[in-house]
Amino acid sequence: MAKFAVFVDLENCGAKEATLASIIEKVKMRGEILLGRVYGYTDRFSDLKQILLSNTFSVVPSIRYGYAQKNNADIQLVVDSLEVAYTNPLIDSFCIVSGDSDYMPLVGRLKAMGKYVLGISRSEAASNIFINACNEFQFLESMGSRPAPRTKQASRTKQKTPASGGDDMDLAALNKLLCDVFDEHDDTDEMYASELKGVLTRLRPDFNEKTYGCATFYKLLQKLATKFGDLRVTNDNFNVMVSLAATPDASEEQVQLTRENWRDAFEAQLNAYKEGGFDRINPSILKADILTTYPDFNERAIGFKRFSDVMKQLEKDGMVKVEMDEENTMMIKLL
Repeated sequence: MAKFAVFVDLENCGAKEATLASIIEKVKMRGEILLGRVYGYTDRFSDLKQILLSNTFSVVPSIRYGYAQKNNADIQLVVDSLEVAYTNPLIDSFCIVSGDSDYMPLVGRLKAMGKYVLGISRSEAASNIFINACNEFQFLESMGSRPAPRTKQASRTKQKTPASGGDDMDLAALNKLLCDVFDEHDDTDEMYASELKGVLTRLRPDFNEKTYGCATFYKLLQKLATKFGDLRVTNDNFNVMVSLAATPDASEEQVQLTRENWRDAFEAQLNAYKEGGFDRINPSILKADILTTYPDFNERAIGFKRFSDVMKQLEKDGMVKVEMDEENTMMIKLL
């Protein structure tokens, strides 16, 4: 299991509580966070106290004072990262939450020391140099909530989930979280139940199967599998294995985007980004998420030659504003 040190540049991630929670959850799915620090100006911490304290993150504040202080937090983050790399042999993985190319030498040094480097950033602030330098890189927009694929399977699951609160809603949230764990561990098709529970307790330290009326984790998994049909649980010689259940005839069930319905799909995706606290995104992120929900999406099928033409139409419709960044890369501002 990976042992992570997480260093967060608050100026880069937007200092949103929900965004920081998504970052922490993403890392906990990979391994254990042994050390966490956040860097930013003092006025950035007021809304983050609960999530920082509950995850034992320490803060390294900077004071706003003219242009000369612009790189104060960046330099401190680099110094602290290298100190941890040299003095803490337990930590074998680093998560750097920033997209600034200035961190590229830091990534190079960490990799030279045999450390695994995960980079996370908003698409609008991510430098291609920094992205390529990391062992792995993830965009914050892709870590937020996405509209569920509009399939028959999704409709069946939705019908089983009551609209009101209660135990069933808690079960639905737990079922979704376990499915997200499998989506994150895409290098394996199944996990031991004990391994899955270990990941779950890192994400939810207060987890207890008895809360859901089950004496054992195995019985809880069976309950989830029966109720929602998303998980497959097998017991082979007392080794309980868990995997995602196959979705039959997914290609036939998938809703297709047409000239009549494509705007609704794009509007739903854009709203998901706004709910996640994002103001601008790279169009490539939007296209990737649309393809996740609608694998057969094609610009020509909805009347356009290129994806950039789709963006221009969304701009005419008042959903986005098309902008170009310093590297002449198209960005879209959410309206």
